[in-house]
Amino acid sequence: MAPTNESGTFDLDGELTVNRLGFGAMRLCGEDIIGPPEDEQSAKEVVQQAVDLGVDFIDTADSYGPGVSERLLRDAVDTSEITVATKAGLLRNSDGEWLNHADPDYIRNQVLVSRDRLGVDSIDLYQLHSPDPDTPFEDSVTAFAELKDEGFIDHIGLSNVSVDQLEAAKEHVEIATVQNQYNVLNRDHEDVLEACEKYGIGFMPYFPIAAGSISGIDAIQEVADAHEASVYQIALAWLLEHSDVTLPIPGTASLEHLKENVAASSISLSNEEYSQLVGIASTSQ
Repeated sequence: MAPTNESGTFDLDGELTVNRLGFGAMRLCGEDIIGPPEDEQSAKEVVQQAVDLGVDFIDTADSYGPGVSERLLRDAVDTSEITVATKAGLLRNSDGEWLNHADPDYIRNQVLVSRDRLGVDSIDLYQLHSPDPDTPFEDSVTAFAELKDEGFIDHIGLSNVSVDQLEAAKEHVEIATVQNQYNVLNRDHEDVLEACEKYGIGFMPYFPIAAGSISGIDAIQEVADAHEASVYQIALAWLLEHSDVTLPIPGTASLEHLKENVAASSISLSNEEYSQLVGIASTSQ
C-alpha cells in the first residue's frame, strides 16, 4: 500500500496552503548537479509519484543543472497545480562551484527565465538563494519586492540568512519562508528557526537527513528500530515534530526513497523519543 503525505499543512504568508513535507528537486539533475540525469524519464516519474503521494510543495533553483531541474518539473507535472518554489542568486559553473550573483539586474533576468522554464505566469515562491557579498543585501531584497509588486512572483523567500538579515528583509517586504541548513544533528540556525516561529514564517531545512551522516548513531537507530523505520525517516519525523513551521524538503532520485520519505510523515514520536533526539542534536554542536 502506497504511503500518503500526513505531514499536516502550513500557510505561506497566511494564505497559500501547502503540505508540510515537500520535495527537493536538486537531485533530479546529473552528477554534481550539472546537466541532465542519465534517465530523464525516471527523474520525471519520481516527481509524478511525489505528487500522487500528496506532495504539493516542490523546491528547486535556476542553478540546479543549471536550468535542468526547472525544465524537468515542467515536463513531469502541471506546475500550475502545485506550489513550486525556485531561487535565484547563485550560479553553478562546469567545475561544480557555487558562485554568488544576486545583483538586481540578474535577478530580474532570472525571474523571466525561471517563469518560462516552469511554464507559469507567476512564480509561487521566489527565493534569494544566498546573500551576495558583492551586492548590498537590501538591493537584492528590494529587487524581489519589486518583482512581487509587478506580478512576476507571489511570495518571497530567503535562503542562507542570519536573523539580522531576516529582520532587515522584513523591513522591505513580507517574507514567506527561510531556507537554511538544519537537521537533527546540525542546529546552528536554531535562532533563525525561532525567529521564523515568532513571525509565522515557514522554515525549510535543507539537508534534512544530514546528507546521510546520521547512519550509525545508536540513539537514532534505537528510535528507528522501535518504529520499524529507517534512521532517515526518524530524522524527518523529528523535523516535523520539532516545530509547526518546519517544511522539510528531502530530495531523491529514487522512487523507493521517495516513498520512505513520505511514509515518515505518519511516524509519531513519543515525548521520550523526541527528547532523546533533541539531546542528540544539542550535543552534536
